[in-house]
Amino acid sequence: MKSELKAKFLQHIIGKKKENEGFTLIELLVVIIIIGILSAIALPSFLNQANKGKQSEAKQYSGSMNRAQQAYFLENGEFTSELNKLGMGIRSQTENYVYAIAGTTSAVANNGYSLKAPLKSYVGVVTLSTQAGTSEATTLAVLCESDNVGTGSTQSPATSGTEPSCPSNFSQLKSK
Repeated sequence: MKSELKAKFLQHIIGKKKENEGFTLIELLVVIIIIGILSAIALPSFLNQANKGKQSEAKQYSGSMNRAQQAYFLENGEFTSELNKLGMGIRSQTENYVYAIAGTTSAVANNGYSLKAPLKSYVGVVTLSTQAGTSEATTLAVLCESDNVGTGSTQSPATSGTEPSCPSNFSQLKSK
């Protein structure tokens, strides 16, 4: 019996040595391939989310410029083409966007156009609308996003009658 016990003990010790050897090359290659496939799937999604974060700056600034233009018109009876007169405290250029205003006495376009290829441009259009038969005027605003990514340029305000509308190659954003 003692020799059987010794034989089983030696087999047990030899079996333990094989368990402690580590991973084989094939096992490591399979793990690396799986990690590569998962990262190839996740990387484009991650980069897209980073661009959306950068675009939210221009979307927020253009919308704020719209509201500031409406307030400026209420106080002064006209739109302004100077960003510093809006009293918002934003710079005319950031790392990703340039902010500019283009307009007339009855409509203004608050531009946030992109400086980098993977980003979309934004424009806020504010128009002066008078109701027929009255002397009361009101301001209406829309926020538009470019249909394509890429570096942008200053857009002029677009109107259809007294309603604000987006310039060509821009789509109106839905309010949430």
